[in-house]
Amino acid sequence: MEKKNIDWGNLGFGYVHTDYRFVSNYKEGSWDEGELTTDPNIVLNECACVFQYAQTIFEGLKAYTTKDGKIVTFRPDLNGERMETSASRLKMPVYPAKKFVEAVKKTVKANEAYVPPYGSGATLYIRPYMFGSDPIIGVKPANEYQFRIFTTPVGPYFKGGAKPITVRISDFDRAAPHGTGHIKAGLNYAMSLYAIVDAHEKGFDENMYLDPGTRTKLEETGGANIIFITKDGKLVTPKSDSILPSITRRSLVQVAKDYLNIEVEEREVYLSELSDFAECGLCGTAAVVSPVGKIVDHGKEICLPAGMEEMGPVTKKLYDTLTGIQMGTIEAPEGWIVEI
Repeated sequence: MEKKNIDWGNLGFGYVHTDYRFVSNYKEGSWDEGELTTDPNIVLNECACVFQYAQTIFEGLKAYTTKDGKIVTFRPDLNGERMETSASRLKMPVYPAKKFVEAVKKTVKANEAYVPPYGSGATLYIRPYMFGSDPIIGVKPANEYQFRIFTTPVGPYFKGGAKPITVRISDFDRAAPHGTGHIKAGLNYAMSLYAIVDAHEKGFDENMYLDPGTRTKLEETGGANIIFITKDGKLVTPKSDSILPSITRRSLVQVAKDYLNIEVEEREVYLSELSDFAECGLCGTAAVVSPVGKIVDHGKEICLPAGMEEMGPVTKKLYDTLTGIQMGTIEAPEGWIVEI
């Protein structure tokens, strides 16, 4: 299929209208088969549950063009499984992971002309989401739901290379104890908006959140899990029941163990340990890894010695290996790459 006439090299990370999106409706206890539509607009009653009680969840993944010209997605089954968990936690009907993957493949295939070419640095971002769609005025779950997927081509998260960012230890809490921090719900991200705007206004790139119970342990940032590299080369990542299980972070952990022979520790990480680490990175779908050069704790600056000017050496190996797997230049573990 002929590609759209888009300046792939100058795409930002924003919404671009594509031709098709997938829509499936849940009514009277079951999902319909779903269909592709060209209409990007959603018409809902003013009292729809999503507007009144924020009953909405979402996922994010990408489609790539590999070196040999194939269009693929990366571990979409894990996105489907995570969406099942999110739906269950918000008392929404589960959209089965297998149907989720098929819907992703169908939507990407229909928008094949928008999948950026290999080497452009751009990718096709895929946004599956679900929301309560019928009028609900009493505080309770909706009776009807809509599951949708749209796509948009996006540019590289870092133009001109990944430059280390500065983050702060936040005074705000990202999630409540025993709350919804472990699911990908819109309400969690709404909670972070005040904090991120405040951080930007004060000159920081992101917030690093502490555990809400004791405020002594590191958890994650507003939109990414955290990895650390110790001075002797181990990968350490925080463990907590209120952290979103990042697919990128889980993949980096496996890459570290199986490809790079790096020792991995998934454990509680204390704020008091920060100065003991050599490297730090924020990991997620958009950037894969964003290197952190400086962490500011209420005026105290903690500089990561291996990441002040560029991505640290161990983080760079992890980044290069995982992106190589995604782009088809390094052999992937079985099931990681799904061809469209």
